[in-house]
Amino acid sequence: MTTAPQAATHRAIDAVWRIEQARIVAGVARLVRDIGLAEELAQDALVAALEHWPAEGVPANPGAWLMTAAKHRALDRLRRDKNLAGKLEQIGLDLEAREALVVPDFVDALDAARQDDIGDDLLRLVFTACHPLLSPEARVALTLKLLGGLSTAEIARAYLVPEPTIAQRIVRAKRTLAEAKVPFEVPRGDALATRLASVLEVVYLVFNEGYTATAGDDWMRPALCDEALRLARIVAELAPDEPEVHGLAALLELQASRTAARTDEQGRPVLLADQNRARWDHLLIRRGLAALARADALSERQGRPLGPYALQAAIAACHARAPTAAATDWPGIAALYDALAQVSPSPVVELNRAVAVAMAFGPAAGLAIVDTLVHEPALKAYHWLPAVRGDLLAKLGRHEEARGEFLRAAGMARNERERALLLARA
Repeated sequence: MTTAPQAATHRAIDAVWRIEQARIVAGVARLVRDIGLAEELAQDALVAALEHWPAEGVPANPGAWLMTAAKHRALDRLRRDKNLAGKLEQIGLDLEAREALVVPDFVDALDAARQDDIGDDLLRLVFTACHPLLSPEARVALTLKLLGGLSTAEIARAYLVPEPTIAQRIVRAKRTLAEAKVPFEVPRGDALATRLASVLEVVYLVFNEGYTATAGDDWMRPALCDEALRLARIVAELAPDEPEVHGLAALLELQASRTAARTDEQGRPVLLADQNRARWDHLLIRRGLAALARADALSERQGRPLGPYALQAAIAACHARAPTAAATDWPGIAALYDALAQVSPSPVVELNRAVAVAMAFGPAAGLAIVDTLVHEPALKAYHWLPAVRGDLLAKLGRHEEARGEFLRAAGMARNERERALLLARA
């Protein structure tokens, strides 16, 4: 029978583990050069905590306790390995490995910080988990597991995918990285930009799925938005000189600021023009505008144009600065979409540009752009294309055509809340 103090200890362990897991896996992976093995050894440290802490109490610095326990297990594994000499040569007799042999168990947090450049280790883990060798789905699952601290079951619930499917993606991702001997390091030179783009894409995908769920009964999954926002802030701290890192952070802060206003009490979607702006989170808006200013300053200093995330953040900032929907700077937003279409052209960007043009210069101007996209293969199953077309037709008084477009959009939507919204429009 579990006593109240033991239950409290278990809750403390759960909380610490969620916070510290990524750092521990990253620190151990630097020693063993294998993410799968590093996660296993970190789990061993968690088991040790579950054995010791209920009887001995939660240590003053639980993160340092777990890190030290995990690293000791890593060094034990290396000692037992018959290829120890080869492994030590491979990791260049890492100073940390030599220090860890003599560091007393469960050092305090300051000593742990001196031993370990946690930032570098976390950055290595981010780049490894988001390696372009993996499919986008595998990158998302592995990142949420290792860096988001989510369980396989939580990831499966978030994406409405069977738990065994997520488990297989994670196992295969670790195996792929191990078999390809992907180095546990931050890429350098030209490789850095490509790999960083992959990292940002993963965070962006996680946020988008939380912001507007692809399928299911709920329009939003706030937990995914929260995880993506946390990851974006981590990456911004780890790569402070990259403008697009701050551009993505700005975009997510600004988009997340609207979360409370995006659904009504029954969970039904509330579109941007109808949202109660008093419910927007102004702390997140201030953070987003600050991150955007930093992206702007870095781009100007480095002589680089704003990237797609920073441009999208600038669009979100136009909405955030407008006290009412009517006060929105739509010509400015249309101009930003023109720039985005140059930097990152896609049919979806063009559809969004059509909406901005319609708001700035009238529905006929927007419809002219939308009509060029009707036969676009990439938008064949994209329900927002007929939804936007229906909205513009309705504004032009072509109500029967508009109704048909809304019905077509509803038939394509996989999210129940969106389907109900579109049927109501029809």
